[in-house]
Amino acid sequence: MEKKTARVTILIDPHKKEAFESLCAAQDLTPSQVIRKLIREYLAQHGVSYPSQPKLGSGKSP
Repeated sequence: MEKKTARVTILIDPHKKEAFESLCAAQDLTPSQVIRKLIREYLAQHGVSYPSQPKLGSGKSP
């Protein structure tokens, strides 16, 4: 995980926010965890790299 964090503020319809938070809770995830995952997937989908991106093959061997 990154050593420093930054805040992103968004505006969202209150009904969507409530539904999103309920779904996250049902999946035992925080909204922040889900949003971070969505951002990582979006960046990967568009081929955008960033400094804290995990490198393939840099983990422990099985």
